[in-house]
Formats: sequence, structure tokens, C-alpha cells
Amino acid sequence: MNRRDMLRIGATTGATAAVTLAPLDFARAAPGEESGDGATTTRTVRGHLDTGAPDFVHLPVLVPRGVRRIAVSYRYDRPQVPAGTPGNALDIGIFDERGTDLPGAGFRGWSGGFRTEFAISAEEATPGYLAGPVNPGTWHVILGPYTVAPQGLDYEVTVTLERGTAGSTPRPVYPPERATGRGRAWYRGDCHLHTVHSDGQRTPAEVAAAARAAGLDFIVTTEHNTTSGHGAWQGLWGDDLLVLCGEEVTTRNGHYLALGIDPGTFVDWRYRARDDAYGRFARRVHQANGLVVPAHAHATCIGCSWKFGFREADAVELWNGPWTADDELSLASWETLLRAGGDWLPAMGNSDAHREPQVVGLPQTVVLADGLTRRDILAGLSAGRSYLAESSSVELEFGVSDARGRHAGIGGRLAAPGGTPVTVRLAVRGGPAGGSARLLTDQGLMRSYALAPDGSGTVTWQTTVSNVGFVRAEVRHAPVGGGVPGLPGAMAAMTNPVFLDRVGGL
Repeated sequence: MNRRDMLRIGATTGATAAVTLAPLDFARAAPGEESGDGATTTRTVRGHLDTGAPDFVHLPVLVPRGVRRIAVSYRYDRPQVPAGTPGNALDIGIFDERGTDLPGAGFRGWSGGFRTEFAISAEEATPGYLAGPVNPGTWHVILGPYTVAPQGLDYEVTVTLERGTAGSTPRPVYPPERATGRGRAWYRGDCHLHTVHSDGQRTPAEVAAAARAAGLDFIVTTEHNTTSGHGAWQGLWGDDLLVLCGEEVTTRNGHYLALGIDPGTFVDWRYRARDDAYGRFARRVHQANGLVVPAHAHATCIGCSWKFGFREADAVELWNGPWTADDELSLASWETLLRAGGDWLPAMGNSDAHREPQVVGLPQTVVLADGLTRRDILAGLSAGRSYLAESSSVELEFGVSDARGRHAGIGGRLAAPGGTPVTVRLAVRGGPAGGSARLLTDQGLMRSYALAPDGSGTVTWQTTVSNVGFVRAEVRHAPVGGGVPGLPGAMAAMTNPVFLDRVGGL
């Protein structure tokens, strides 16, 4: 970036450092430019970023009175790079005259690298952006150099203002917080989904249809760093499908899901672990009655590895999309924390589906809830009363009981004297042909049984409270091609644990 184009480098977002460019001034029309209603004025800026650029580049836009629409387009070069070297990737969004500081009062939209242009007016906005008046003042186009090639990154941003009288802004219609449901029952959901409102290719209507086809009872809309999708589901919910609002907060040090938040709640993403801001925004999620769920913590994509710790989290996305080595690593890390005792985080499974052929509901979280309502679903998820399954064809029954009739189900606790005999029982329906059912405790794998050819099976195991701190269940596919020695096949379903608490005597 040329020094003459740079006004300042500082913590202009309230956290990560940002470069601020010289402003685009629309206050004075250039020779030949019209100024009446419907007239447009365009300004273009070009620049260069070297490797090691700050996380954000701010382009101030001085917007005069009488503007009804702002449109932005951009482009950047994509030079060839050596194999294994990241190339150029440049994100974009915009903040209005209320400013860029955290927690994002001026936020008007973000599309990452998914779109090359967008527009905002009072009446409408490009998906990913929020409709509303184009008020006078200093707006900021925000560029996010996600990765920069060794040659650097050349960019060009064009801003066009259209004059005229602003229309009225439609009031967003948000999904209701309850559906009819079946009373206290097991409900299936996918809590990590993307549409055209961020980097997905499906429309909300297509996602809703896919959710119904997958046998889901609820979904959560989790667009990257924007709330524009919250009001995009009108006519798509129903007695058979609950739609909850959320956001995938995509920081440079990991992603987390803000699940079930109050509609319209924006959660800023412009900070790293070193900025000591994450806790503030985790509290914002909780104040908005939502859950904080770190997503795909061991994914290998740049910026995806989770660095914020788990103190503020309510659950963790252990299984993301089709089962891979990343998920196996997440499982091992989760189980290590589980065996350490103390507080535990319930596991979740979500599809993170963006486009065809990614399958909505692969996997899904099946939660025991008092009803198909926002409050009941979130309560069941945070309590760990849930299991994860690759499809709605897989059903599990799992629990621990003793001779006195005491019983604890998934996410529950059975308290008894240490010598009390207990029976662990797992029933599987719709599992994979040739697969296995497994019982695991804090001591490791205790039982593994082959499923019947139709994927069904029942496993029971006798133990005592003193010998087991927790027990959980897995259903696995048969290893492909013999698999890796010592490793099971891909996951078909798994439960959260049942805990055994020793009380009184031995």
C-alpha cells in the first residue's frame, strides 16, 4: 500500500489493527456530473497490499445528503502461487455513518469473498446486507485481506451513489419461537447452515425444503458475520419446522456459532484471541438468550483452528459434515476433556451445508426437549440431552439403570453407592450394515458388538458405579478397505455421556 494513501494505522475497530485510506469524497460533484434525483456519482480507488497486511482495510466514503442508494463493487488480482502457498483472498463489507468501532453499531453487511458487488437502499439490500436509509456522514467500505500471495494483492473498489428520496424500509418478519411439536420428545435439528445470505448457494426456501426432506424438526440459520438471513424465512417455517436465528462468527482465530439468539442480534467478529474481546461477545450471545458453540475446532482451513478456549462455551461442534480425520481429532480432544472431569461440554453434530451436493442434516443433533420451542431446544442442547446421527434413519436408545429402578438417560446422572450394580443398555435402529455398536467409558472402549444386517442391535453391559465415571455410545461404519489399524470406521451416530456419581459408602 502506498504511504500517501494511508492516513493511519490503529485499533480503529476497537480490537484488531486496521489501515484507513484517504476518503472518497462525494460532497462535490466533478465536472459534468448531474446532481438531480436519479443522478449517479461514481468514485474508484486502487491500491496494493503486501503480505503481512493488517486484518482490515477501511475505505471512508463521505456521503452527502440526498442519497437514496449506495452500490459497491470490487475486484482484485489472483496471481499464480507455488503449490501449498495461499493465494489472494479479499473479503468485503460495509459500515454506515454510526462508525466501525466494536461492537459494530454501524454494521450494514458483510459478504466475505462470496460477492463482487452489493447495494443498499432503504427499500432493499443485497443478501448479506441490511436495508435502511443511506444517511449522510462517513461510511466505511471494509476490506479483509484473508490471505495475500507472495506477490502482494492489487485491488480496485468502485463506489456509486444514487441521489433521490429514500423510500420506506420493510419491517423484517422473524420466525416464531415455537412450532406445534410432539410435547416432550426427541427432535432432530441442523444448527449450522448457510444460504445466499453469506457464502451458500442455496436459497432459504431450498434449505427449508432440504431440511424437511432430511426429516428435521428444527434448523438454525448461521450466516457468516451477518444477520441479514434472520428475516429471510417468511412463509418457510411451519408446524413441522422450527427456524431459529443465529450467526457463524468467523474470527481469524476460529469460528463459533451464536445459536438461537434474539432475532436481529449482531455479533461482531473483528478480533483475535490476543485482543481479549471474545469473552465480551460470548456474553453478548448469552444476553441475547443464545448458546456459544465453537465450530469445527480442528478444521485445517486458514483461521479455522480454535484458539479462544472453552470457558464461555455451552457446547462444541464435534462433528461437522461427513465424518473425516478432523472430526476424529475433535472427538479425541473432547474425550480427553471429558475424562479430565469437572465441567463438560455437550457435543453437537451439524452439516455446515453450503451447496449441492452437501447434505442438509448430515449430521444432525437429536435432542430431548419438552417441546419444539426455542427455549426448550436450547435447554436440551446445553444440558447434553442429545445424540448425533448421520441421518434421520438412525435411532438410538441409551441409558443406565440399577436394580432399584433408578435410571439416567443421555446427559443425565445416576447417583448411587459405589458398589451398586448398574446395567448399561444401547438399542440401535437404522444403523449401517456391517457396522458396530460400541460402549466407551472414562477407562476406554469396554464393549463392541456387530450390528445385524439391517443395522439394528441391542447391547447391554453390567458394571458398578465405582468402576465407571461416565459411559457413552457410538455406532460406527465398518472400516473402508480394512481402514487404519487400530482405528474404527466412520461415525454413524454417537451419544453424549451418562454420568455415574458415587455417593455414600463403597
